[in-house]
Amino acid sequence: MDIRTAAFHKSSSTIEQCPTDGRIEFAFIGRSNVGKSSLINMLLQKGALAKTSQIPGKTQLINHFLVNDSFYIVDLPGYGYAKVPKPVQKDLSRMIAEYTEHRTEMACLFILLDIRHAPLKIDLDFINRMGEKGIPFALVFTKADKVSATAARASVQDYMTKLEETWEELPTYFITSSAKKSGKEELLDYMSQIIESADSDL
Repeated sequence: MDIRTAAFHKSSSTIEQCPTDGRIEFAFIGRSNVGKSSLINMLLQKGALAKTSQIPGKTQLINHFLVNDSFYIVDLPGYGYAKVPKPVQKDLSRMIAEYTEHRTEMACLFILLDIRHAPLKIDLDFINRMGEKGIPFALVFTKADKVSATAARASVQDYMTKLEETWEELPTYFITSSAKKSGKEELLDYMSQIIESADSDL
């Protein structure tokens, strides 16, 4: 897929405020500071379209970016620890659940995982919850430039081994580096396949 145009469309605090034009959506989520905004900027070939920050919990709204005038990429708030008050964390959790469980336009949720870390309970719990809810998702390992290729493969295998304990079929996954722009084509091709499949079902 070629990215011809990409622009910020709107921010929403509820799914009722989200776009109502029926365009297909691909949402991105992960723990705070997993590299979500950097990955979105890499995919959309924009330097700072999605706002990056060193402060965990910076994204606190559902942010829609219109791509090629045909579909949306959605930047969701991070889950887990963030330097925000407890009531705000509760509101963000409610917002995430509302979007992931009820937003019918979402064709795939990309769950981002920092490849440098061993499988974390908070990530595994979120992945399992998405599976239990029947939400279509894929895993995206980020920051692959921070480790060797051998360490990257070992980290992915650790996750797959852990998931095999409860999953009959393992989820699709991608290994990416925003710094080196690796994994970009694979992700875009995957989105393109989903769009084509959705069009053929119409």
